[in-house]
Amino acid sequence: QVQFVESGGGLVQAGGSLRLSCAASGSDFSIYAMGWNRQAPGKQRELVAAITSGSTNYADSVKGRFTISRDNAKNTVYLQMNSLKPEDTAVYYCYADVRTAFSRSRSWGQGTQVTVSS
Repeated sequence: QVQFVESGGGLVQAGGSLRLSCAASGSDFSIYAMGWNRQAPGKQRELVAAITSGSTNYADSVKGRFTISRDNAKNTVYLQMNSLKPEDTAVYYCYADVRTAFSRSRSWGQGTQVTVSS
């Protein structure tokens, strides 16, 4: 089982920055991808950014403003969010795609609120 500790959310004015972090822990698994999704009120959860061993992927709405990075030694993923807009307001969830001896699965963090005021 994977446990997560998410941090870094909060309230910021439009144009400001926040940095989210998500540390995964547990035993008997390896992580081959991590990422962030978000869910705004009344909307479906959507991919924000993802990172594997060799590549990153971003939603069009955040390209050029958000940067995802990962510390493999710490099983931690970060999301640097710059030039924030009110439409970035959402609960942000990190995830980890994990591999065990018998299966692959995706585990989710508890979510952290990001609110951008205009």
